[in-house]
Amino acid sequence: MLLRQDRALLALDIALDIAFHAGRGGEVTGAAEIAERLNAARRGIEPLLQALVRAGLLDSLRGPRGGYRMARAPREVKLAEIVAAVTEDEEAPVPPGKLATLVTAPLWQEMNAILEKRLQSVTLEDLLKRAAAAGLRRPVTEPLHFVI
Repeated sequence: MLLRQDRALLALDIALDIAFHAGRGGEVTGAAEIAERLNAARRGIEPLLQALVRAGLLDSLRGPRGGYRMARAPREVKLAEIVAAVTEDEEAPVPPGKLATLVTAPLWQEMNAILEKRLQSVTLEDLLKRAAAAGLRRPVTEPLHFVI
């Protein structure tokens, strides 16, 4: 499962972006907005968005105000779930020879186990806390009410 860095990290960035920008009201974020904030091509993120929806991590809403929002609270979403949603159909390569079969493939399996354990221990909420610690402020999504 060692991360195919492009897909896995982009999926983590997408989920974090949606959790970060959704605010308390669970507002919906469109694919174009996400792509713009991540400086990514919309066509490139749409398959990942669909995979996250199929995995039950995001809700997809149709219509003129449609888009995506978190299906569950960030504290309930483990990073391992996000990675698995976009890498589940990837097959491990067949080792090319005896050395690879007996030495490097077992090493890779050990590294996968370490990575899997770490991804299971970190939630999307933990990443939101890291964002706050880095000085990033979530957008205010509630309407302001003034009383005079």
